[in-house]
Amino acid sequence: MNKKLRIASLCVQGGYTPKNGEPIEPPIIQSTTFKYDNSEEMAMLFDLKKEGYFYTRLQNPTNDVVAKKITQLEGGIGGVLTSSGQAANFYAVFNVCQSGDHIVTSNEIYGGTFNLFGVTLKKMGIDCTYINPESSEEEIQKAFRPNTKVFFGETISNPGCAVLDIEKFARIAHKNGVPLIVDNTFATPVNCRPFEWGADIVTHSTTKYMDGTASQVGGCIVDSGNFDWMLHAEKFPGLCSPDESYHGLTYVKAFGKMGYTTKLVAQLMRDLGSVPAPMNSFILNLGLQTLHLRMAQHCKNAQKVAEFLNKDPHVAWVHYSGLKDDANYDRAQKYLPHGSCGVIAFGLKGDRNTAIKFMDSLDMINIVTHVADARTCVLHPASHTHRQLSDEQLRQAGIAPDLIRLSIGIEDVDDILDDIKQALNKL
Repeated sequence: MNKKLRIASLCVQGGYTPKNGEPIEPPIIQSTTFKYDNSEEMAMLFDLKKEGYFYTRLQNPTNDVVAKKITQLEGGIGGVLTSSGQAANFYAVFNVCQSGDHIVTSNEIYGGTFNLFGVTLKKMGIDCTYINPESSEEEIQKAFRPNTKVFFGETISNPGCAVLDIEKFARIAHKNGVPLIVDNTFATPVNCRPFEWGADIVTHSTTKYMDGTASQVGGCIVDSGNFDWMLHAEKFPGLCSPDESYHGLTYVKAFGKMGYTTKLVAQLMRDLGSVPAPMNSFILNLGLQTLHLRMAQHCKNAQKVAEFLNKDPHVAWVHYSGLKDDANYDRAQKYLPHGSCGVIAFGLKGDRNTAIKFMDSLDMINIVTHVADARTCVLHPASHTHRQLSDEQLRQAGIAPDLIRLSIGIEDVDDILDDIKQALNKL
């Protein structure tokens, strides 16, 4: 298939072109290992002198087909699947960082990533500075240090629903000679392709919209191939200097634009694992085939629900970039002209107990930790995922203590609204 396909066609047919007599659906290669006729072939695989499969922890045909599809959707040159979205964010950063390094990140990010960067990476000797993404470029610049290696943000923040100014972040990152990594989970490549705005690496929790059915946990990392690692070789010795564990091979010199993803697989997957099961990748691919259809319906439903909440007297505030009075509306028109996602952040007049009473009164809408699912889901971070944080700590993480995260599904929007209305009427 030589023609460059559009997004909808890539969702359905990207990553895999069956040959004559082959299965139309990518098969599940549920095998740990692969046989070769002689030891020399196996040796060349281990020396990275030949492409092929020998152990699923490093590469698997099913996983590679799905990674290729997501890479095509994002417009990148190489992609790697991981066993979770958290693994994707960790690997994306750790692939260029080591003990003694520093990263800068927006504070408007998922709580798990906030802890990953601020707690776990710190134990590994990698420091993190959080910045307010709405600060001026001059203010953000103060967070960078000579040992800063990464700038990180989320296209649409979880759970605050803020829209990232990707061009601004990319400009600051490149001024400092570091890559911009963007978590594009909520927008998906259907509604935003960060590489087109200057991002260098994109991550996803494929558990969310890409799967869409809460059936598998997974992640993905996609490299644009645009960041010039050798131009800043002194900053990135892991990519630009010899790796003694591979006979002195230098990834960027040996593999060019594929150096970043090759190192990620050959070194991090080799040593740390976090590979998805081929069965999970097969399930993920089924979800990807309808991603373009579902995202349109998520956005259509969410727009109607956000407009309703914005007018309801029980509601104190609403954050949804599709609303014309939202602070992120103009930015969303630039980066997300076809819609953002189905997630709405809002607060009710009252206190934490008001939010709990509202959620406990819901019938069809599910109280779950999950988000970005075909089913409508709700969560109160201050009472659930972030309950260990004080109100002040919540605000530092960009989360209002009264914030309710409402993930609008693809059910009939009138049924969603009916459930919300009856719960609000019980307050």
